[in-house]
Amino acid sequence: MTTTAPAPSGPATLTDVELSIGGMTCASCANRVERKLNKLDGVTASVNYATEKARVTAPDGVDPADLIAQVEAAGYTAELPRPPAADSPDSTAGPEEPDPSRPLRDRLITSAVLSVPVIAMAMVPAWQFTYWQWISLALAGPVVLWAAWPFHRAAWTNLRHGAATMDTLISMGTLAAFAWSLYALLFGTAGVPGMTHPFELAIAPSDGAANIYLEVAAGVTTFILAGRYFEARSKRRAGAALRALLELGAKDVAVLRDGGEVRIPTAQLAVGDRFVVRPGEKIATDGVVEDGTSAVDASMLTGESVPVEVRPGDGVVGATVNAGGRLVVRATRVGSDTQLAQMAKLVEDAQTGKAQVQRLADRVSGLFVPIVIALAAGTLAFWLGTGAGAAAAFTAAVAVLIIACPCALGLATPTALLVGTGRGAQLGILIKGPEVLESTRRVDTVVLDKTGTVTTGRMALLDVHVAGGDDEIDEAEVLRLAGAVENASEHPIAAAVARGATERVEVLPDVEEFTNHEGLGVQGIVDGHAVLVGRATLLEQWSQPLTPDLAAAKAAAEEQGRTAIAVAWDGAARAVLVVGDTVKPTSAQAIAQLRDLGLTPVLLTGDNAAVAHTVAVQVGIDAGDVIAEVLPADKVAVVQRLQAEGKVVAMVGDGVNDAAALAAADLGLAMGTGTDAAIEAGDITLVRGDLRAAADAIQLSRRTLRTIKGNLFWAFAYNVAALPLAAAGLLNPMIAGAAMAFSSVFVVSNSLRLRGFTGTHR
Repeated sequence: MTTTAPAPSGPATLTDVELSIGGMTCASCANRVERKLNKLDGVTASVNYATEKARVTAPDGVDPADLIAQVEAAGYTAELPRPPAADSPDSTAGPEEPDPSRPLRDRLITSAVLSVPVIAMAMVPAWQFTYWQWISLALAGPVVLWAAWPFHRAAWTNLRHGAATMDTLISMGTLAAFAWSLYALLFGTAGVPGMTHPFELAIAPSDGAANIYLEVAAGVTTFILAGRYFEARSKRRAGAALRALLELGAKDVAVLRDGGEVRIPTAQLAVGDRFVVRPGEKIATDGVVEDGTSAVDASMLTGESVPVEVRPGDGVVGATVNAGGRLVVRATRVGSDTQLAQMAKLVEDAQTGKAQVQRLADRVSGLFVPIVIALAAGTLAFWLGTGAGAAAAFTAAVAVLIIACPCALGLATPTALLVGTGRGAQLGILIKGPEVLESTRRVDTVVLDKTGTVTTGRMALLDVHVAGGDDEIDEAEVLRLAGAVENASEHPIAAAVARGATERVEVLPDVEEFTNHEGLGVQGIVDGHAVLVGRATLLEQWSQPLTPDLAAAKAAAEEQGRTAIAVAWDGAARAVLVVGDTVKPTSAQAIAQLRDLGLTPVLLTGDNAAVAHTVAVQVGIDAGDVIAEVLPADKVAVVQRLQAEGKVVAMVGDGVNDAAALAAADLGLAMGTGTDAAIEAGDITLVRGDLRAAADAIQLSRRTLRTIKGNLFWAFAYNVAALPLAAAGLLNPMIAGAAMAFSSVFVVSNSLRLRGFTGTHR
């Protein structure tokens, strides 16, 4: 899976390669693989422990096999991601993906069954019957040597490559506890029949020859396996949104071939194919409706619950559901070019990337393991030097090794990012990269493009003014005659009139002798009436001037920046139609929600000031925050001026003319209903054309960032607080192991709370 893109400067090109990494067991593993890859000339790599993927940017011509070899030299496995199963014609018959947590579950169950009696006998002196210690040895042996084998294997692999990870700490701690117990049983006094010793959280000095730590070795193994198992399950749940997104598409489709329908797998569709979508079926791929009308439920992609009406000429998106009539659609994008595939790619890229806070955590994790080993050695030496006894020294050192594992530190950011971006995708919010999260926290001003963002961007019939004193004419008659003539024209304003007339009048009559007067209007004969529709100038040329009340209505509409269309028939002016861009019904609510988030909304438009202020009043934007009559090229200058004033600016837009401003803003939010250029320039893509999604996006991003920081705080605080206790001999190693495992589960569970985010308008 490689894509080639131009380098920032010079003729050389860079290649982006994605690798699936195997064998990583902690954040320090990911940090080690990342450092190893970055040692190659010209290579920049980012390895994510949660997604188990590496994103590598390398000079063009670099063989992926060299990258894989570099990863393997570090003691891990790597491979190029397999093509998705859906690309195969017979993918529906393929086996289900195996659960990667199953081997862990098997080891955990075995370990738990064997460890419970070992721990129980060690903790309750009354249960310490004659030879109980030898039964404990028999039960703990398989736990330490088989159930904990993945830790030992990883530690040995890392040792051969001159590295140390959290597995090194776990392996050293459990083997040391088991080996000491074996020594005490065979060569000390611990194997004497009738030997007993109480379970203590604090460490008391002794010679160590009568102490066994089998419950520590078995208990720590069980607790850490439990933590790893629930961590693996949680990581799988965290990535469920992306997998669900990829599985949304239709599996097969009815294609029109030689006058009939042929059922083929969706993967075999080609651009230009015409296919049938029946009521209740998923639309197989992105396309344009050629025949039929229906309502399309796009909630699975956009989060918008209201179905969208479509008719011939309208675009439709793959994986949405046809909720109404039969449609014939011509495919325009297939495979990886579809909107669904692009959404999934954006989400995956965001989850694979790293935020600034995660890079800090990775650096800490990379230094943490060798520091902890040194601290454990220092603890052992200190307790031995004070004469506390080998048992006290050994127990404190093992507790340091066990308690210090920074699993929670490594999981703090990626799990929150996985869940947050996945939930965003379900709500139609695509966060392009983790660095976007930091931007949302600082933003205090949001600049809103007017057309297509605050307004629909489509002309609509807003009002009808009928000439005063003509009681025989009503609005329906005006719309019937004017709509019939305009329906024959292809002009956008004419289309708005025809569309508005069709909505209010069931059937438009046919027009005869239709004539288009370029730049002025149209004329035709409808039901025997000679009808003129267009500028007042056209009516004057035919000696049919506007009456005073119609002229006043025309002037009032134009003062508000709207378009006034004169209508005349049978020798007299009869009405004025008002057409204009309409404010989206949810824009006012969206502005209020943005204010609630502490943002100042600014309306930016190239339209005249009258139009801009009219829209601002309708949606609740202050008059002082309206910037009108701005040329497309000057939108960037407006954003930069606001930034120069000390504001942190978010920009919301949808057009080609917004792309540069979206890129220049501290945070760019592109409406998914807009142009590809705008979407490419934005940091966040809002799949549905609802401005409320902008408030949702900022709120979700901020909540994800708060979750990351909360996770990091607890992970750091846990290690900082626990290490001194362990070094001081105040923690039993088994309790330390349980606490370490709990910290990882806590961090992942805290991240999973983001799955409950519903947005501001649901």
